[in-house]
Amino acid sequence: MPSSEASPPSSRKFVRGLLEVVAIIVVAVLISTALRAWVMRSFYIPSGSMEQTLQIDDRVLVNQLAPRFDPPDRGDIIVFDDPGDWLSDDQASSYEPNPVLEFLGLAPSDAGNQLIKRVIGKGGDTVECCDAQGRLLVNGEPIDETYLEPGMAPSEMDFSVTVPEGDYWVMGDNRSNSADSRFHQDTHPFVPAENVVGTVFLVNWPLNRLTWMSTPADVFAHVPEPEGITGS
Repeated sequence: MPSSEASPPSSRKFVRGLLEVVAIIVVAVLISTALRAWVMRSFYIPSGSMEQTLQIDDRVLVNQLAPRFDPPDRGDIIVFDDPGDWLSDDQASSYEPNPVLEFLGLAPSDAGNQLIKRVIGKGGDTVECCDAQGRLLVNGEPIDETYLEPGMAPSEMDFSVTVPEGDYWVMGDNRSNSADSRFHQDTHPFVPAENVVGTVFLVNWPLNRLTWMSTPADVFAHVPEPEGITGS
């Protein structure tokens, strides 16, 4: 039996459909914003300080939850806020995010004050350069850094530091072209835990560089914990 209720006019159907589309877009934007704020973000690599692991123009995804629930370990690549004058005013101000990429979460708005390096030592560790074979030592144990380009010296400058609790000693993989912890020993050589934005877990652009970034645990497998500290 046909319904006696009249069908809504086509204009009402159009408006209802439009409202549904708008609602879906709003929800998608809210979810995207939440993901960018608390879970993960994408960062652009502007320099060669992490070559060959990361290339200029790479984009990487960063896990922002990791520092809160699983603090960075030796070997992890981290993004962090400048701990104190590592970046010049010109370097910081030169960052101009693409507004479209920023809206989509593919470029952060505050990356001009952030850096990316690899954790070599964490709180309590003693990091030194170098042994007779030119290798870095962490807590007296030499490490073979398989992520460095073959033939690259782990460091061309000598140093010996003990990392304060809650801080990190970081170095770029391109050791001859990375103004990392080594070059700030007179000011702020260590990265405080609260400055860590997140841990890099994926190179997501360009597509031919798509790579899962895992921690090179074998490099630090034989490093003992510093005295008075147990566990990892």
